[in-house]
Amino acid sequence: MIAGGEVIRREEIERRLAGADLVAAMERGFVAYSEGRSVVPPVGELIFKDPPGDAHIKYGYIQGDENFVIKVATGFYRNASQGLPPNSGLVLVFDSRTGLPRAVLLDEGHMTNLRTAAAGAVAAKHLAPRDVTAIGILGAGMQARLQALALRQVTPCRRLLLWARRPDAAAAAVAELAAAGFQASVAESPAAVAAGANLIVTATAADRPLLAAADIRPGTHITAMGSDTEEKQELAVDLLAKADRLVADAIPQCRVRGEIHQALKAGVLDESKVVELGAVIAGKAVGRPSQRAITIADLTGVAVQDIEIAKAVLAAH
Repeated sequence: MIAGGEVIRREEIERRLAGADLVAAMERGFVAYSEGRSVVPPVGELIFKDPPGDAHIKYGYIQGDENFVIKVATGFYRNASQGLPPNSGLVLVFDSRTGLPRAVLLDEGHMTNLRTAAAGAVAAKHLAPRDVTAIGILGAGMQARLQALALRQVTPCRRLLLWARRPDAAAAAVAELAAAGFQASVAESPAAVAAGANLIVTATAADRPLLAAADIRPGTHITAMGSDTEEKQELAVDLLAKADRLVADAIPQCRVRGEIHQALKAGVLDESKVVELGAVIAGKAVGRPSQRAITIADLTGVAVQDIEIAKAVLAAH
C-alpha cells in the first residue's frame, strides 16, 4: 500500500483486464483527444545508444475524470539476449481533485502492450478494406503477435503472412499464431508481405524503411506501430506521399515523431491529407475514401490510451 492508494501488480492487472473491451476503451480515448476534451502534454523521452533503448513518459487527463495518469514505458531491444523482457514500465494514477496518489500499477509494460494492440484493432476497424484477403505483419516480437491477435476482434480473416529480420523469430511467431487459429506462414521479405496482404501492420524498431510505394497494391491499409520516436521509420516517405488518406493518432505528436514526421521533414507530404483517428471514429472525417484507396494509420501512442486502460483496471475488481 501507499498513502491514499494501492499497489497493483501485473498478475492482478492481467486478471482485471481479462474481460475488458479495450477496443471500445481506445475508441473513447481517441475521440476525447480529437474533440479537445483531454489534456495531453508533449511526450517526455530518453533515448539510449549503448545499449540501444528508450524510455517514454506519457501523462495527462480527460476533462471530467476523477484521475490523472503518468506512465513510464521502456524499450531495450537487446534484453532478450540476457533473458530479460524488452519492454517494461509502470503507471501512476492520481486523484485529480486532490493530487493524492490512488494507485501504482506495476504492469511491467503489459498495459502498454495491450493498449497498443487494441489501438491497432481500432485502426483496422475503421480503415481496413471491407474484404481483408490476408493480414500482413512485419515484426515477430510481443507487439507484432499481439497486433495479430487483436485483429481477431475486427476482421474474420485468419490468413496471415509474417516477416521478421530473424528467421527463427519469424518461425516462432508463426507457430504461436497458427496455434491461435491463423493460417500463418513466413514471408521472405516485407515486399512479399505487401504482395499478399491488404491489411498490414508494421511493429518493428526499424530506423530505415521496410516498405515503399512500389510495394503497395491499391486497396491496402497499413497501420504503422513501431515508429514512435523521431529516429525510427518503417515506411518510405514516397509511400506516405502516395497514400490516399493518412490518419494520425495525434496530429501534433505525429508532426515530431513517426512516419508522418519523416514525410513532413522530407517535404513530400501535404498535411491537409492527414486526419485524426478520433475524428474518423466519431464520423467527423472520412477514413477510407474508397475500397481501392491506400490508407495509412500512423500510431505513435497517446496518453489517452494509458488513461483509458488505467480506468479499466481500477473499475474492475
